Amino acid sequence: MSPAWLRLGEEVAAALEEGRPVVALESSLIAQGLPVPDNLETARAVEAAIRQRGAVPATTALVGGRAVVGADEALLVRLADPASHAVKAGSRDLGPLLANRGLASTTVSATARLAHAAGIRVMATGGIGGVHRGADRSWDVSADIDELAVTPVAVVCSGAKAILDLPATAELIETRRIPVIGLGTSELPAFYAASSGLPLAHRADDTAAAAAAVAAHLALPGAGGILLVQPPPEEVAIPTAELDAWIAEALAAADAAGIRGAAVTPYLLRHVVGASNGRALRANIGLIRANAATAAEVAVALGALS
Repeated sequence: MSPAWLRLGEEVAAALEEGRPVVALESSLIAQGLPVPDNLETARAVEAAIRQRGAVPATTALVGGRAVVGADEALLVRLADPASHAVKAGSRDLGPLLANRGLASTTVSATARLAHAAGIRVMATGGIGGVHRGADRSWDVSADIDELAVTPVAVVCSGAKAILDLPATAELIETRRIPVIGLGTSELPAFYAASSGLPLAHRADDTAAAAAAVAAHLALPGAGGILLVQPPPEEVAIPTAELDAWIAEALAAADAAGIRGAAVTPYLLRHVVGASNGRALRANIGLIRANAATAAEVAVALGALS
C-alpha cells in the first residue's frame, strides 16, 4: 500500500501490481529545461517511446500535497505552461514542497527518490548534475550524486551535463561508489558530445548485459544507484571542440551577469542553445528520447531476469 503522500497514476499502479516494467521520468525538463512548445512535445514523445518498447512511463511531479508518479496528460500540460509557475524540486525540497501543496517539477535527485518509493528500478533523463566549474571556490555540487549514492535506482543518461567540470564529476562519482556502465561505449559521454576523454571501467554492449549488471548491483547489500551512460544519437551529437567554445562563452557571460547558485545551469544551457543556433537544443531532445527508449529496453530485460 502506498503512503498517503504518494499518488501512483492508474497505468503505473496497474503495471507495478502486475510486475510489468516501468520507467520513471523527471519533469524539470518539461517545466524548466526545454522551451515551449518543445517541452510538452518532448514529454509526449518520450512517454510514447517507452510504451513502444514494452514499458510504462511514470513522469513524476508534486501537486496538491502529493508526489505523483505517473503524471496524466493534464498534469503534463500544466507543467509545460510557464503561467503555472512550477518550482523545481530536488530531493531536499520534497518535504517542504509537499507541505505547501503547490506545483513542482522533479529533478534527477527527487525523481530517483520517488521512483524508489514507488518500487521502480529504472529511470531516464538527459544528463545528471555534478561538480560545477569553479566548485573549489563555490562548493557548487549537484545533489544528484549524493542521492544516487544511497538510492537504489538505475539511471540511463548521456553522462553529466556538459557545462560541468566533467573530470571532477567523474572523480566524485567514483568516490561516492556509484558504478558507471557505458552502453556501447568505453568513455564517459559529454551530454551533447559523444566524447569526453574520460575512460570508463565498465561497458555493456547491449541492454540485456546492462540489465544483468543492474540486477547484480541492486541485489548487493547496501547498494545505491547505478549509472548507465550512452552517447547522444550520432545524427545530433556535437563535436567536442565546438561545444567547449560555446561553454567558455556561456561561463564568461554568466560571470559578467553575476549569475549564481541554482540559476547557473539553466542560464548556461540557454546560452549554449543560442550560440549553437539550436543545434544544442536538437541534441538535447534527441538524447532525451534515445535515453528513454534505452531505459525501457533495460526495464523490460530486468523484468525478464526477475
